[in-house]
Amino acid sequence: MKLILLVILYATATSSTTTSLLASLSRKIEGRIIGGSTARAGEFPFSAAINIHASNGQYFCGGALIDPEWVLTAAQCVDGALQFTIVLGSNNLNENEPNRVTVAAEEHFLNPNYDAFTLQHDIALIRLRMPVELTNYIQPIRLPTADLTTHSVAVATGWGQTSDEDAGTVSNLNRVTITVLSNEECRLTYGTQIIDEMVCAEGNYNEGTCHGDSGSGLIQYFVGEPAAIVGISSFFSSRGCESTDPSGFTRVFPYVEWIKNTTGIV
Repeated sequence: MKLILLVILYATATSSTTTSLLASLSRKIEGRIIGGSTARAGEFPFSAAINIHASNGQYFCGGALIDPEWVLTAAQCVDGALQFTIVLGSNNLNENEPNRVTVAAEEHFLNPNYDAFTLQHDIALIRLRMPVELTNYIQPIRLPTADLTTHSVAVATGWGQTSDEDAGTVSNLNRVTITVLSNEECRLTYGTQIIDEMVCAEGNYNEGTCHGDSGSGLIQYFVGEPAAIVGISSFFSSRGCESTDPSGFTRVFPYVEWIKNTTGIV
């Protein structure tokens, strides 16, 4: 069995720190979609661009609106945060689009079992100061009613970098279609550090997530039903975003009860 260390997708806009994960882990808050395409306006109306203000700098993560008052993201994105500036309704980070809404928040909830060293239970919630007004471009995504199945197809989204050479986020939201792997397949790359609440997925060749995509949603579509957020972007291989190693996510389904108990969402 080969063992590839995980790299946290903690994308930093102005600073970064280095810690260790099972020997060595780069804790940068950056991210990207590799080999993807630009999302259409309104295609992912739940997507949230999260600017994180912390005592040691400013960072960027993705997230998903699951209720007019709540955003779901990765725990690594809110750990140590002081304040959030969140953009909704716009795919472009630089242009002041007419559908854009910018909101502020401070209140956040890490899953109580989150471990920054192992990335176990990498899931968190941000509560907006007041419910956002829903439009055609701002809509919550539903929580899953069942867990991911092996070899099913999902769509990863994010504003992360699109190559290992081009650091930082991109202007437009990107999407890529990837296939869910079994955890046994995932452990062939990452070893026993992969727990049941994690999941890996891969695309054609090196398609997947990268720096800046952390916290962004993994989405599945179902015939006759609305789309659901089934994963949260969490890690990728230390060999780089453009390696053929799979991308790693936190499964959402095991945490639905915690999400509902924390938010009051029915």
